[in-house]
Parts: sequence; C-alpha cells; structure tokens
Amino acid sequence: MKSIYYILFALLIFSSCKDGSMDLVVYNAKVVTVDDAFSSVEAFAIKDGKFFQVGSNEEIQQLESKQKLDAQGQFIYPGLNDAHCHFTGYAMDSYKLDLTGTKSFDEIIEKVNEYAATSDREWIEGRGWDQNDWPEKKFPDKEKLDELFPDKPVYLLRVDGHAAICNQVALNRAKITCDFDPEGGENILKNGSCTGVLIDNAVDTVKQYIPKLTEEDAVKYFLEMAERCYSHGLTSVQDCGVKADIIDWMKAAHKKGVKMRTAFMLADEKENFDKYLNNKPKTTPNMNVFGYKFYSDGALGSRGAYLIEDYHDRHDHRGFLLKSADSLKSIAKQLIKSDYQMCTHAIGDGAVREMLKIYSEVLDAENDKRWRIEHAQIVHPDDMHYFGDYNIVPSVQPTHATSDMYWAEDRLGEKRVRSAYAYQKLLAENSWMPLGTDFPVEHINPLYTFCSAVWRQDADKFPKKGYQIENAISREDALRGMTSWAAKASFEENEKGSIEVGKYADFIMTDLNLMEDDFLSIRNGKIKQTYIGGELVYEMK
Repeated sequence: MKSIYYILFALLIFSSCKDGSMDLVVYNAKVVTVDDAFSSVEAFAIKDGKFFQVGSNEEIQQLESKQKLDAQGQFIYPGLNDAHCHFTGYAMDSYKLDLTGTKSFDEIIEKVNEYAATSDREWIEGRGWDQNDWPEKKFPDKEKLDELFPDKPVYLLRVDGHAAICNQVALNRAKITCDFDPEGGENILKNGSCTGVLIDNAVDTVKQYIPKLTEEDAVKYFLEMAERCYSHGLTSVQDCGVKADIIDWMKAAHKKGVKMRTAFMLADEKENFDKYLNNKPKTTPNMNVFGYKFYSDGALGSRGAYLIEDYHDRHDHRGFLLKSADSLKSIAKQLIKSDYQMCTHAIGDGAVREMLKIYSEVLDAENDKRWRIEHAQIVHPDDMHYFGDYNIVPSVQPTHATSDMYWAEDRLGEKRVRSAYAYQKLLAENSWMPLGTDFPVEHINPLYTFCSAVWRQDADKFPKKGYQIENAISREDALRGMTSWAAKASFEENEKGSIEVGKYADFIMTDLNLMEDDFLSIRNGKIKQTYIGGELVYEMK
C-alpha cells in the first residue's frame, strides 16, 4: 500500500507541475520543519497557499515556479502561534494610556495629566500599572485622582486586567459605595472609605459604563495589531474570552486585509451560549471558534488567585473563586456534549484543584477533548497527576515566571512557591504543552516566551542560574510549544504548526539559530520575514 501511495503522490506532483507552476519556491535555507521527527531540510515549494513539497535544494529547484527565493542560509521555522493572548482586547485598548513599566503612582499621575490634556474622550482610560514594580508595593488610592479630575471619570486597569484604580466620579457612575461587597471580587477600603481600587468581579461593575468602540474603529485597530504581530513572527493567535460582536468585527477585518489566523475562545456570556453553543461556526482558513473561556479565580499579583491556604503576605485571605464550583460544574456538563473545548483560567492552587476535580468528574480517562487549564500557575504536588490521568492540557505562559519571580515568594512562601511555574513537571504529564504570552499582560514578543521557557531569566540574565531552573524546558519543546503543540491545543494540528506537505504555508525567516544561539542573541533577535499562506506579510526594514 505504501508503494502505491508514493507512486500516486509522485504522479500528483508531476501532473500539478505540468498543469501549473508553483507559486513560490524557497531554497538554500536551514528549514526546521517541527514535524514529528523535528527534521531539517533545505527547501520547499508552495502552491495555493500550502506547502506542496518539502525536501532538498536539488529536488525543489527542479520545480517550475512563479517566484523563487534564495534564503541565503537563513533559518526558517513554522509561523509562531500564541496559544493564549488577548489579540482583539489589546487592539481595542490602543487608544488608552499605556502605563506599562511605570515605577510609582506619582509617575502614573504625571502620565494621566499629560494624556488628559490631549484626549477628548469622555473617560480617561489606561492600562498596565503594577504596584509590585513600585518602591512601596502597595495598592494606590484615588485621592490625587479625585483632586485632579473632580468631573471626569478615570479608570486605570492593572497590568493583569484583574484590578483597577478609579476616581470617585467613576465609582459614582457605577453607584459604588463603601458598602459594595461583590461576590468573587473586592472593593478595597481604607478607614471605612473607598480607595478606588477594585479587584476581579468588582472591576466589571465600573467597566460596563465605559463607552464602547465602534466597529469601524475596532477593525482599524485589528489591522494595526496584526501588523505588530507579524513583525514578531506571529502568524496565528488564540484569542481568549471574546464577545459575539467581536467575532463579526474580525470577519470584517479579514475582508479588509487582516491575514492573521485567529482561533477564538468565546467569553462566558449568555449571548455567546445562546448564539454558538448549539451552532458551532464553520472553521475558515483565518478563523476558528474552538472553545469557551472561563475564569475560576483572579491573579496572584493582585491577590485574587484562589489559594488552598492563606496568602503568605496577607493572613486570613485566600483570594476567591469568581464563579461557584457548582456553576462551573454545570457548565462542564453542558460543554462535554458539545464540540467546544472548556478552557478555564486557574492560577491559584485552590482554583486549579477545583477545576481539575470538575474536569475529572466529567471527562473519561481516555479522551481527546483537550480541555485546558489556562495558566496552571500554582499546582499543588498532589494534584499534578490529574493532567496526565485525564489528558487535561496545561496552557502556560513562561514569561509569567520571569515577571513574577521577584515577588512570588512573598505571596506564597518558600515552600509553596516551589510548586509554582512548574513547566517541566506539567510537560511530563502529557508530553506536550502549548505556550503563549498572555499579551498585553506580558510583552507580545514570542522570543521572550522562548527564553523564559528555556533559561528562566529576565532581560538582564537574572537570576544567574535561572529561576527554579529545574522546571526549564528544552529548546525543542519550547519551539514545539509555540508551533505544533499550540496548533494541537485548538485541534488545528492538521492545518498548521509545522512545515509539512498539505499544511498552510505559514513560516518565518530569521538569522537566529534557536537550537544553538545564546540567550541574549535570541532574546534580542529579530524576525526578518513573515509569510502567511505563502504571502509575505512582513519584512524587516
């Protein structure tokens, strides 16, 4: 049978070449295919947006082609796939004040003042602050914002999206008083009065009053964000927690020229269940709606992550579940009957334990549903086995480890932090694991993901031996996590994720040898060209 297959395949190649030439032939390259054998080749041919033949220079250069590209010894990898990010959300935040990297609340006040002087929007909005980067690692209060903006609402979202600081005008719009005590959230008080800091579910109470973007503006921002992704080698993204109207807006963006392949996790909203649960949208080359995204808890940095035991630096506080276990279990029982994946944000060991138990009650031991735990940041050692026992996918973001390592032990204590960011242990459970960035919570650049996964160091190569280096993963596994395993995490491994015949011709060209170059060379490296469907979408100037 194999010999017949190869004869038929050869005849197919011959007849196709005779009937029409290739669209693009690439040769003289160092192609890392990321196929099952992690093989390397010299050249490939593309026809109708897909890899048509992969092999040696001699084989491929014999093919007729409309275009030929001499790679001049450059490295070629499959297009990178961010397995967990917020593409549309980040795009629609483009107009907001960027507070990433601010070193004090005073610096934020200065930036807000400058922004307010030039913005004509009804609200002052910003995102990116992190009190853990400040000299005094405490939440701010709204006093100065109230003084400067007595009539204009201010809403400044923390870097993780799980906390915000608002002024009194914004609190008044949402009718929030010192008695406000939401389930699955917190209204931070000081001496019985509102500080303006809201955690998790409390944040949405204000957010709902902020004017929404128009479709026209959103599509414009999607186009701009796609260009930014291409420059970092991203050809696919898995966008977490989107509303029904965003799906329609992205369809419009594709018609306007966005090439990005976008896989969506729908937001946990009634409209999404009513519209999609029993009517899964047809997958297209550029779009796949594959799952629902749920939040079981908040973030570690804002102490909203749900822990089994109290926070080390805040006694009598364990964070909170954002939805009840009964509610999440009910949802799981609905989704198991559908074609959708259940993808649940779980950071604290308490939240991870709750979700693993819920999944294990619904899933068969031998299943291929690929239900996911997003982040799986802190996993109690006793619970690690659930991932392997029930084929549950840990979807992790390695830069969280190198961003949180400065203060994670403050939150968790010396013993418990050892079971945090345990990527090697998680990988060992299923022998595959998708990697993402969680941008804009972290930087969009997937090369940072690679470096954090392999070396577990920051930009200054700190710590010298790597943070909890026993949980670093290999270079090969890191690349698979950003390509073939990322595709597998959304059931798209037959369409993309490796340079193989029949798959979409998505690839990047660079002078980086990801398997041999040192840390700084890779972290500071650049992508020279990005292709989607054999079409050049980015070229470094």
